[in-house]
Amino acid sequence: MLTTSELLRREWTGFRRPGRLIAMVAAALAVVTIGLLYAFGNHASCDGLCPDEPTGPDGSLVNDQFSFLHRDLGENGSITVRMTSMTGTITYPPPDHDQIVPGLVPWAKAGIIIKDGVRQGSSYAALMLTGDHGVRMQYDYRHDIAGSDGGVSATSPRWLRLTRAGDTITGYESADGERWAKVGTARLSGLPRTVRVGLFATSPGDLTLRPVGLGGATEEVRFTQAGATFDNVVLKGAPSAGRWSGDAVGEMNRTDWEKYHKASGAVEEGGTISVTGTGDIGPGDAEGGGRPVERTLGGLALGLLVVLVVAVRFVTSEYRREAAYGPPVTRRTLAAKAVVVGAVTFLTGLLAVGITIPVGVAILKGNGIPVIGVSAFTGVRVVVGTAAVFALTAVLAVALGALLRRAWLAILVGVLAIAVPYVVTSFPLLADGLSQWLLRVTPAAGFAAQQTLIAYPQVVAHYVPSAGYFPLPWWAGIAVLCAYAVMLLGLALNRLPHSDERAGQPVDWR
Repeated sequence: MLTTSELLRREWTGFRRPGRLIAMVAAALAVVTIGLLYAFGNHASCDGLCPDEPTGPDGSLVNDQFSFLHRDLGENGSITVRMTSMTGTITYPPPDHDQIVPGLVPWAKAGIIIKDGVRQGSSYAALMLTGDHGVRMQYDYRHDIAGSDGGVSATSPRWLRLTRAGDTITGYESADGERWAKVGTARLSGLPRTVRVGLFATSPGDLTLRPVGLGGATEEVRFTQAGATFDNVVLKGAPSAGRWSGDAVGEMNRTDWEKYHKASGAVEEGGTISVTGTGDIGPGDAEGGGRPVERTLGGLALGLLVVLVVAVRFVTSEYRREAAYGPPVTRRTLAAKAVVVGAVTFLTGLLAVGITIPVGVAILKGNGIPVIGVSAFTGVRVVVGTAAVFALTAVLAVALGALLRRAWLAILVGVLAIAVPYVVTSFPLLADGLSQWLLRVTPAAGFAAQQTLIAYPQVVAHYVPSAGYFPLPWWAGIAVLCAYAVMLLGLALNRLPHSDERAGQPVDWR
């Protein structure tokens, strides 16, 4: 009987035929070529040099656009205001798109903010009232702390307060200006001695869905504007000779609505301040124009199709030899085939993805396309995780080939179970719920290994597979694919003899 190392060496020798090696190279080239074609084919469309997208303190893309009425604030101080109203405008919502309606989108924001200057992406902490989520304290774009629920009116005002003690910002809210409740605390490392403090307003686009395909939907975003009224503004720790300045952080007053109807900005009259603005303050996302790094992996499905064919034929060819003149396939033989195919495809995927992502991202950035940044750990996780999906898919294909014995049937089942769910959910074709379930219960769940997008609760977006959001975290998606591969390989092994000595015994293949 052959030792394990001898058996593995024999299977590797059998696998490394020119046709199979060429096919594996083709699989890698499919991933790399399609990814780089995508990157080369995308260019920023600006008149002249495109402005850089704002990045936050951690270097990630952010949204930072709002109307800001502000003054200097020292290392220790506070701002207290009373907010008496919050109103807004939504332009041309469905179903008829023929009228402008009053209203606030759920994450319209207005309140008070302490910020490291007026540069987009600079560190900040804000205490605000929102359109539909009550009082919130948010800071440095990714962080969100909930306060009390409810809205605001002249008869039921909201008092808001932010205090600064060095790098520590604390937010408080009150219904009467007497009894205060702490909302949250933020530590903003590296704040300068003097920062900007004041009132702000902003409003992200109104997101609606238009039905397409067989129940899918595409996103439609419309301009909105929010405004708030403040009085009883009290500053402590601000220079006595300072004056209020009105600025737009990011672009403002470019739309026809702002030009011809109501401009964004701040107006002070008789001790009352009105601030009106549009935009958002929060993490950047794919909806805002940034491309996730996994967008360069458009060739995955084609590469995996090649891997499926190679793995299935590697196993079914053994049964053809067995039927003609060769020794029977045993459990050890099949296990060795699974190890060899899994190892080869893992290295193939590692090489293909490891080239495609960094080179594709560099090309996109060189073409002026903003790319949503990821940490070094996440980048390594995507490369290694996607290579693991290649390997697990190959092992699953080996199991299908051993169970079904007919190459065409095993390939068809593999394509229907893995490639088809991934492809059809990548487009807004099926209903969102169906797409999400397909990527939960089929082996295609493993494709979640490539996801880097984060679904932020404080950002309105269409968090569905067609927009790049998988329903399972990356580790759970790989676990589902791994479970299928282990289960099917176990069934295939269980139906085989242990060794050549038992090969003459009948085996029930039913």
